[in-house]
Order: sequence, then C-alpha cells, then structure tokens
Amino acid sequence: MEKEKKGLSGYYATTFLIGLGFFTMGLMDPLYDNYVPVFLGYYLDSSFLVGLIMTLDNILAILLIPIFSALSDRTETRIGRRIPYIITLLPLSALFFALVPFSALDSLLMLVITVFFLNIFKQAVRGPVVALMPDMVPADLRSEANGVINTMGGLATILGTVLLARLMDVRINVPGHGEVDKVLAFPVASVFVVIAVVLLFIFVKEKNSTVKEKCESDEKEPMLKSLKGIFGEKEKSALFILLSLLCWFIAYQGILPFVGVYTIEEMGTSAGTAALSSGMVGIAYAAFAVPSGKIAHRFGRKRTIRVSLMAIVVILALVFFHGTLTEGMDPALRLALFWALLFLFGIFWVTVVTNSFPMLWQMASYNTIGIYTGAYYFFSQLASIVAPPLAGGSIDLFGYPALFIFGLVFMLAAFLLMRFVHRGEPVDD
Repeated sequence: MEKEKKGLSGYYATTFLIGLGFFTMGLMDPLYDNYVPVFLGYYLDSSFLVGLIMTLDNILAILLIPIFSALSDRTETRIGRRIPYIITLLPLSALFFALVPFSALDSLLMLVITVFFLNIFKQAVRGPVVALMPDMVPADLRSEANGVINTMGGLATILGTVLLARLMDVRINVPGHGEVDKVLAFPVASVFVVIAVVLLFIFVKEKNSTVKEKCESDEKEPMLKSLKGIFGEKEKSALFILLSLLCWFIAYQGILPFVGVYTIEEMGTSAGTAALSSGMVGIAYAAFAVPSGKIAHRFGRKRTIRVSLMAIVVILALVFFHGTLTEGMDPALRLALFWALLFLFGIFWVTVVTNSFPMLWQMASYNTIGIYTGAYYFFSQLASIVAPPLAGGSIDLFGYPALFIFGLVFMLAAFLLMRFVHRGEPVDD
C-alpha cells in the first residue's frame, strides 16, 4: 500500500520498460502502413487488391489479439505469463518485418507470405504486450501509466515516420538486385525492436508484481465464463464502455484515412503538406498523453472521457463549418486554422484513449486482464474494418465535408453510451 501512496513516481522505471513493448508497435506500424502499399504496387495495378491485402492485419488482429490475450491470462512460467509470448513473438515479428522490403524485390508471392507471417506474430503478441502494464501497475495509477506508454508509442511513430523513413531514400547493395533504395528503414527498425525486447526481458520481472499479491485467488476462470462476465451480467458497465469505444473508434478510423485527401481536394494543399493534417493529431497525442492521465486521476475517468468526447463533437462541428466560414481568407491562415482544430482534436482524442483502457481493466480481475484486453482490441479492430467504407460512402453521397458529420455522429453516440458506465474508477478496485 505504501508504494501506491508515492504515486506513479515509484513505477516510472517499470512503466518506461513496459512501454518499450508498445514502442515497438509504434515503430513498425507507420512504416508498414506507409510502405507496404508501395511494395505491393510493384506488382499490382489494382488499388482494390492492394487495399484487400492491407486489411489482412486488421482481420488477423480481430482473431488473434483476443485469443492470445486470454491464453496469456492462463499461462504460468518461471518468467511470468506475458513475457514468454513477448520474448518469442516480438523477435519473430522483427525478423519478418526486416524481410519485407527484401521479399518485395523477389516476387509478389514472397511479399504476401512475408506480410502474412509478420501479421501473425505482430498481432498475436499485441495483447500480451498491452496486458503487461496492468499486471505490474496498481489500478489507481493506470491512467497515468497508460499516458506514459501512449507517449512512447507516439514518439516511436515520430521516430519511424520522420527519421527512419528517411533511410528509405538511402541506396544499398542487395545481392542479386544491385543497388536499390526503399529497404534500409525496415531492418534498422527491427534492430530497435530486438533491443527493446532484450531490455524488457532483463529488467521487467513479473514475479515482483505487487498487483498479483492483491489478487484474491490464483484460480483460473474458464474463458467463456469470463466473457459472460462482460456480456451477460446484470451490471453492464463493461459492455457499455466497449460499445462506446466501438463508436469513437468508428469515428476516428473513418476520418483518419480521408483527412489528407480532404486537405488536398478542399483546401488545395500539396500531397506533401497534406500529411501534416494527420500529423497535428499525432503531435498532440504524444504531447498530451501523460497530462491526460493526470487529469483523469484528479477528476475521474468517466467524467474526463465524457467531457473530451463532447469537446470532440464541438471541434468536428467547427471543422465541418470551417470551409464555409474561412472562404476568402488567406490560404495559409485558412490552413493554419484547420491544423489548429485538428491539434485540439488530438488533445481530446488522446484523453479518451488514455483513460478508456484503465477503466476496462478496472472491471477485470488479475486473472482476466488479458480477456478484457482482448475484448478492447476486438471492438477497436472491428471499428477499423467497418469505418473506412462507411465514411467513404458518406463522402460519395454528400461530399468531403460530410466526413466530419460522420465522425460527429459516432462521437456523440459514444458520449451517450458512456452515461451507462458506472464502474471503472480507481475507487472501484
């Protein structure tokens, strides 16, 4: 109990080291999303086929994350229950990630096989990586700890897109192919992943967890019984927060793929400048992840999330009217105002994301943290599959500004659903 009174300061080292696992995901994901379509374009002229292959990671995520999260709940080894998955699956992810650009030089078949195995290992390990933090950090500090981990993920995204991506322009000699570019960033990122795994294995000791000591029983609940606890019990807080996050992720995943195109089509920016629109959200995400956890610690998670969702609704309404209200303005000022709104969106978005996971973990026992983690990812990945076609359909029917009304409607639905969430605060431990 004494450690909890010290606040997160007593857990910063542990949280940072656990965050290395999240860092690896933030490093690989943006490089994968930006350059695998380029590699597929070597062989495929159809954007539909490229998009179909690119949804492979979402499909595997919705299947594998819940399964391996739940399996890690029920795993018992000398080195812990999450670490065995992390030290085997993450290095395998790194290996296949490094091979992606080289397989792209060989053939479409080799590229698809490499991408398939990469996604198998990367999505299987994601649940155990995320569930490790609530295993090691007390319940009342998880919002702040999740802020630290989200910041590391944001920094990894910046490292991957700003620094490592530049290595794609460096030409290297590949046996059998001569001097080529668009290769080096992937193996270099893989080295960072392996280093992170080694540090995590050496310094994070699951057996030293103080959270496990507070668990009432080591008895393993059957998986189906645990799922019934989420969907079948009279008290529906867990179900309503899952439905809420489904709605807010549909809003976010619907807007994200099209915001750059909106900037080009509606505001006349160049393709290079358009990327800064989503970049504003990423910068705010990295900067405000930790403060958002501290705010929730002071004012409560549910209240903080609902206020943030309503703020996002207002911001999306302003973005919708932005084109009309700023028509005739200096183009640079008009674009700056648009970016400012997206930056504000990012502040409140990271506040929602940082605090929703700890709310759901609060409803789990030590023995079911992985199952609840898997449920979170099932709903968030489901959103990433259904949102882009829904948002694209709204654009086809009503034009690009309708994108922000689409997001507004689903954010408002999430706000209303959160009203029915009555658990998830630290005092509910």
